[in-house]
Formats: sequence, structure tokens, C-alpha cells
Amino acid sequence: MTDQKKSGLDIDLGNLCSKDAFGWAKKTFPNRENKAGAAALKVDGVFSNMLSFGNQRIGIASDGIGTKIELAERTGIYHTLGFDLVAMVADDLATAGFEPTNISNIIDVNRLDRDAINSLMKGLSEACNYCGMSISGGEIAELGNRIGGYGEGMHFNWCSTAIGILPEELDTPFDGTAVKAGDVVISLRGHGFRSNGFSLIRRIMQSSFGDNWHNEPYDNDQTWGEILLTPSLIFTPLITKMIKTGTELSGIAHITGGGIIDNFQRVLKANGLGADLNNLFEPLEVMKRLMKLGEVTDEDAYLYWNMGNGMLLVADESQVEQLLKTAASLNYDAQVAGVITTGRNVKLKTSNTELQGAY
Repeated sequence: MTDQKKSGLDIDLGNLCSKDAFGWAKKTFPNRENKAGAAALKVDGVFSNMLSFGNQRIGIASDGIGTKIELAERTGIYHTLGFDLVAMVADDLATAGFEPTNISNIIDVNRLDRDAINSLMKGLSEACNYCGMSISGGEIAELGNRIGGYGEGMHFNWCSTAIGILPEELDTPFDGTAVKAGDVVISLRGHGFRSNGFSLIRRIMQSSFGDNWHNEPYDNDQTWGEILLTPSLIFTPLITKMIKTGTELSGIAHITGGGIIDNFQRVLKANGLGADLNNLFEPLEVMKRLMKLGEVTDEDAYLYWNMGNGMLLVADESQVEQLLKTAASLNYDAQVAGVITTGRNVKLKTSNTELQGAY
């Protein structure tokens, strides 16, 4: 069993809390039966949900960027975080096939810093322009010492909710029910840690370099603080183009907190399937260096981080060539990563390790 304490988080406990919260949410669904806005949930644990308003099919997803915020407080670099915030919700919508259209955000601060907030919102605007979204609502709340953080500057937390529409090309959202044994798994390569696994990262950095670890040189051009702030690559434009141009996808997994095996199971459990992932992208160099610094096992690394694999797509073999061609046309790195199998077990094989997770 992996050492959950190493990151300061307990993934299993988090999953149980999410299950409890979702159980209470389901008790409210009957309130909207036969009314506009009825929740059309098909599979527990999907990345986003659908609301029906007459003929309009609306997706909704909520998330935040967690403790990656501390990197901005340490470095004074705020404008990249908008890409992280958009990636968390837009890419969750894209996993179900929704085209994200609008985002509303909440910035909770201990005290106001106009320049910092302006920089945050500039980045959010740029990220939304990247994937065709509008910022249609928001709130800035000054909460004093209820919001903690690093250093003497503004401390903050940043969360959002995004909505999107199901394109006319899709009859229903992707929910895993179309996935079948023999389908091909395609991995999309990410740029960094996205907004997950930073509790473990910060522990490693503190232990290795002390309180001012963000100023330690990573290479000749960047500090550790700067490299760890690498903004999330947003995959939504690629998914939207695939759908619009007729590529038929069976399922999509956004690889965030909980790693590859945990997140990919969400796509597979509708039909009780598994996967053999034997050609994933190799971990990014920064991930390898952190593993060495913190003596992190492969098992823990693939639990807390996506290891360079930001999204997994599932499609029939006949769709793979077009899928890879579309990805290349938009400058996304994609490669065949494995195949869907029978049995409720995800096997993960890299050059250094073999892991598996039954569910």
C-alpha cells in the first residue's frame, strides 16, 4: 500500500468524502424532475454533469487550483494561474464532450492587492480567449485572517464554475458506456503538474532546500518556483475540434488528482472494463528530478501526479489515425498509449515500473 502520509493527503479518504457529498447531492435531483434544469447524471463520478433546458443541453463543472497558489505568493508571478483555473473546469467539461462557453470565478483574499488581482484576471482572460470562453461572473471577497498563505503579500484562494453546451454532433455526453474492449487509448502530453500534487511537491522542496526553496536555481534560466508554476496546457480546443470534424470518441479522462489509474477508472466502470497502458509518455524531467529529491516511489508518483500524461482518450481503432493527425495540426503531443481490456483492472507499464489497480 502506498504511503498516503507522504503528501499530507489521503486519496482514499478524499474519495470517500466525495462519495458522501455526491450522495447528498443526489437527494436533491428529484426537486428538478420534469422541470427545466433537471440533472441528467448517468454515471457516478464523472468529471462533469449535464443539465437539460428544453432542447439545450448544458454541462457544468466546478474546481479550483489548490495549493499551486502558494507558488504565486512566493514568486509574485500571478498571470499564469488563469490557465490552471480554466484547465481544471474546461477540460472536465470536455471529457463529456461539452464545448465550454462561460466561467464564473471567486477570489477569496485576506486583503486586497489591486496589482495582483489585475494580473490574475489578465491571465484568466488570456486562458478563456485560448479556448473560446467568456468570463460571465465573479466575486472578490476580503476575508481577513480566514485566508492564510505564504509571506507578507496578498493571500488568496481561487475557484470557478464553468458551463458549456453539448454540440449538435453528439446525441449524448461521453459517459463511458460507449467504451468497449479492443478500443485504443491515446495519451495527450501535458506541460507540467497542472494543479495537482502540490502538497507533496512543497514537502519535497521544503525538505530539500529550506524555507526559500522557490529561489533555488532549477537550471540556468529558471528557479524552482518558476518551473513549478508552468501553466496547465488546456486540451479543450483539441477535443472541440475533434468533435466538430467527426472524430468518434468513446470516452475521455482528465488526469488530475489521484493520478492515471484512479481517474481512468471513471471512464471504464460503466461497462466494467480495464486497460493495458504500456506506452504512456515518459514523466517530464521536472517530475523525475522531484522523485529523486524526495525519494518518491513510482507507485506514489503515479498516484499523486499525472507523470506527463494530461488526458487519456478512448476511440475505436478506425479513428486513431485521424485523431493523431488532428492533434498534430493543433500542436498537441499525442501517442497511442494502450488498449481497453476485459476485466476491472488498469495495468500501467513504463520503462521503470509496472502498476495495476483493480476496482
